[in-house]
Amino acid sequence: MKLDLHGIRHRDVDRLVENFLLLNQEQAPLEIICGNSQKMIDLVMGVILRLKCESYELLQGAIMVRKV
Repeated sequence: MKLDLHGIRHRDVDRLVENFLLLNQEQAPLEIICGNSQKMIDLVMGVILRLKCESYELLQGAIMVRKV
């Protein structure tokens, strides 16, 4: 499954990413497209670390979460 954050406001990222990860964890791997914005990457990584996702990988413009 894939979540594309292009056009999403920074203030909405935390809630969207958390819901996406928790509601779709059985369908991993999950891809979150952040683009090249370091701010967006930092916001997404904050959620991933807070949820203690066991396996993730930083890609070019995206983050692949293999296990929530």
